Amino acid sequence: MISKTSEPDRTPVRRGDKRDRTRAKLLEAARAVIREKGYEHTTLREVAKRAGMTSGAIYGNFKNRDDLFLALAEVYWPPIIPQFKSGSTLSEMMRGFADAVIAAIPDREQSGPGRLAGMAYALTHDEIRARVQEVTAQSFEIGADWLNSKVTESELPMPAEHLVRVIYALTEGLVFQRLLTPELFPDGVFYDAFAALAGGGKRRKP
Repeated sequence: MISKTSEPDRTPVRRGDKRDRTRAKLLEAARAVIREKGYEHTTLREVAKRAGMTSGAIYGNFKNRDDLFLALAEVYWPPIIPQFKSGSTLSEMMRGFADAVIAAIPDREQSGPGRLAGMAYALTHDEIRARVQEVTAQSFEIGADWLNSKVTESELPMPAEHLVRVIYALTEGLVFQRLLTPELFPDGVFYDAFAALAGGGKRRKP
């Protein structure tokens, strides 16, 4: 009798799974190289070598170096998406945003230096800066549409198109200040900041 451990594995391999693993390995390799050499001196060839793959693997997953850098931001600095109950008021939504931002800080702490380095790189490279603007604008448009579908215009402190930008800027600023000077930015500051966007509301204790 053939033992179970010696039976050949007939589990079908899905191409998508393999591609996802390859992409994840390349991103992790890119992250390591960037930490050592910075964005300016990171090449696709070196990333492929660090991942133990060929350059073809890179171009099978990313159009160019900027595409790879943008993918890093998507993976290691993903959007913070709060959870809301159906029928939540704007005030409840803002408290949900504060909860979600605070919960994301441990992961943000690991990726913060890389995020700042990526932003500095984008500021001095017009092509990737334009790509960042395009992707961010699309995100703002989706967010504004979502807000308009959940909250009446009269409840909003400003047009939804502006509010999503303010929420984004507030989130980024609070996160980096918390990472840099945690004693000056306790949880209560986060709750008060988001409550202000809803026109006040009940203050959450620090």
